[in-house]
Amino acid sequence: MLDPTDGYSEAPMRVPLAVPDLSGREAEYLQECVTSTFVSTAGPFVRRFEAELARLSGTDDSCAMCSGTVAIQIALETAGVGRDDLVIVPSLTFIATANAVRHTGADVWLFDCSAQDWALDAELVRAELLRSTDPHPDGRRHRETGRVVKAIVPVMIMGASIDFEAYVALGREFGLEIVVDAAAAIGASTFDGAPIGQSGVAAVCYSFNGNKTITSGGGGAVASADPTFVERARHVVTTGRVGADYDHDVVAYNFRITNVEAAIGCAQLERLDQFLERKRTVAARYTELANAHPELEPFPTPSTGRSTHWFSGVVYTGDDPGRCGSFRAVMRDHEIDVRPFWKPVHLQVPYRDAPATEMHVAEAVWDRIVPLPCSNGITDDELDYVVERARAFWFDQDGSTGGT
Repeated sequence: MLDPTDGYSEAPMRVPLAVPDLSGREAEYLQECVTSTFVSTAGPFVRRFEAELARLSGTDDSCAMCSGTVAIQIALETAGVGRDDLVIVPSLTFIATANAVRHTGADVWLFDCSAQDWALDAELVRAELLRSTDPHPDGRRHRETGRVVKAIVPVMIMGASIDFEAYVALGREFGLEIVVDAAAAIGASTFDGAPIGQSGVAAVCYSFNGNKTITSGGGGAVASADPTFVERARHVVTTGRVGADYDHDVVAYNFRITNVEAAIGCAQLERLDQFLERKRTVAARYTELANAHPELEPFPTPSTGRSTHWFSGVVYTGDDPGRCGSFRAVMRDHEIDVRPFWKPVHLQVPYRDAPATEMHVAEAVWDRIVPLPCSNGITDDELDYVVERARAFWFDQDGSTGGT
């Protein structure tokens, strides 16, 4: 059995799930904000951050906001979604995706995911739209609820690329807007290597929470190939102010990112390539681990473009899902932060009454997904420690002792 101190230190190594690497120019840029006194929503780092996000997205512009949830909400509102509408959302996602829809006054229509890549099942969406809706001037009318379906929100789950062509085709066929939850997908691309903002969707929405590949401490952004879309979004998150005086033409929000947050984001983006390369290395190690065990699989890597591998880990395929809980507990005993995966939205209290398809795939897979530590700055020693501890659990004869 592997001793927890063998080859390491006198005490077990502590390995967090995902923490930011702030060893670049973050402190320098923050000091610039303090020195200049530009610490609120006005300041040079805000526009610099937005310009760089637009470049990475393949768009002319982007609008940075206070969170990824807000980014999805504002993108949907900009696309015309409002009270009593219906928006198609995958159930296998973090609850913030659904919350953003509810914040617009609309409701979610929850769909199962594809077994191949865990993304929103485009074929199921098409079948259900044909079966359960009728044409409407503003989209499709959902017969059961009487609500008008206005948009689809595919999710790039854990930064994985998606079949943009399939969703864009759905949008064109049924007159629906496509707003992508790309919370963890900064730096991803489509199947032909194009930036995701050039995929034909209405907008892509990012998050810069502290555990994301790129963080600004908090924050999010909307990018769109349509510059007027970004202009409308920026206007409504900047209190709807018209001109230099205190004139406003719409009931709006104060949702802009601050110069302080954008300064951190700018420093982070300078090392995006480095971070993405590290994510790929970590994913490769966990894939190797999973492929060596008959009851484990790696996270799917779709062939539809470049993924960011924000999170990677293992998927348990055996007959006893309880082993996943035992594995997490053993890893935590060894100071390795391993947590449950997102519970699907249709199982969450606020959404139990939302219209939904059957969830064969989501219910079968969600509690078998085990994300492993994926910090940008995870060291080789820490990665070795995680892999060795995981091997000690999964390759022990009965798996019950976790190698202790």
